Amino acid sequence: MTAFVWEARARSGEVKKGVMEAEDPDAVEERLKQQLLVPVSVHKQPRALTLPFGTGVKTTDVVVFTRMFATMIDAGLPIVQCLDILATQSENKRFGKVLAGVKASVEGGLTLSDALGKYPKIFDDLFVNLVAAGEAGGILDGILERLSIYMEKAMKLKRRVKGAMVYPISIIGIAALVVTILLTKVIPVFEKMFKDFGGGKLPAPTRVVIEISHALAHYLPFIIGILVAIGVAMKFILSTPKGRLTFDGILLKLPVLGPVLRKVVVARFTRTMGTLLASGVPILDALEICAKTAGNTVVEAGIMYARSQISEGKDMATPLMETALMPPMVVQMIGVGEQTGALDAMLSKIADFYEEEVDVAVAAMTSLIEPLMMVFLGAVVGGMVIAMYLPIFEMAGNMKSA
Repeated sequence: MTAFVWEARARSGEVKKGVMEAEDPDAVEERLKQQLLVPVSVHKQPRALTLPFGTGVKTTDVVVFTRMFATMIDAGLPIVQCLDILATQSENKRFGKVLAGVKASVEGGLTLSDALGKYPKIFDDLFVNLVAAGEAGGILDGILERLSIYMEKAMKLKRRVKGAMVYPISIIGIAALVVTILLTKVIPVFEKMFKDFGGGKLPAPTRVVIEISHALAHYLPFIIGILVAIGVAMKFILSTPKGRLTFDGILLKLPVLGPVLRKVVVARFTRTMGTLLASGVPILDALEICAKTAGNTVVEAGIMYARSQISEGKDMATPLMETALMPPMVVQMIGVGEQTGALDAMLSKIADFYEEEVDVAVAAMTSLIEPLMMVFLGAVVGGMVIAMYLPIFEMAGNMKSA
């Protein structure tokens, strides 16, 4: 099927435009005639420009769109009119063009979910499947409202984890910058001063720092090359399924970060699964979507294993217990939810609990990392400063003795 942009004239003389999926232009013209429209022009829709560095659409834009769309649908406005208003009023021009494309596809005969599915980098499988469930059940406004709440909570959870990582990364970056400046600019000045004074043999710490300064000055391009090569090698390794699986497994086993990531995994899985089941998505489809949106290949493999076991007639709790991805308490609660027929509500309660647990874990991790980073920065920079001042202290002591 190919997308065709068409222009036709109605009996009233009004010119209408749209996009239609068809085998060829003749099929488009035939369909337009069935709608009592006189075709004026039909041509292939040009491919959208895809930028390698991103879509230019933020998660916030999609959240605001979803909430406003839900409100408009609830107020009784037609879908095409809602999309037209939201496309026109969007502050993000790129997102406005995307919504205009969605509107044209809907006018051309596609369902809303199919039209959204043409933009997978903006509207993921979760979004498209929930919209499809809302269309099928005639509860699109309620589904969109639930989807906007889910996206807001997911965005908040992601922001917490990112916020916890900003501080240590900033400290390490500042430490690297300060050490580089000291070794390349400050240490050579001290070395020249020591030679001019002719103070004799320097203390061992001072000699070590000066040797590191010489190495950095002579081999800086080589060091940068090695770092770039390591970065390229890591990118290549992570692009392979085996390499990514190993890396993701290591992340989950790290001493401080691992427990936090495991709680994030539980919160994300239970929130996504609960939202999908409450919206009427079949359990096997819901598990597949949860696996794709897991963000960790180890978790994805575990969820897909549970899905294969459920497709053979087993319950959800048993294969999840076998994967050891979820804490025993969570698995038991999921089992209770299955037995009582309230799995979606149970999953939502687990998600609420673990989102609070993530807050506590992130706060504890931050409070642990802060003093460690300060000690590290103080030891590195302070050690270099002391090493440079040791000869001065010795010179002062010798002058006093003389």
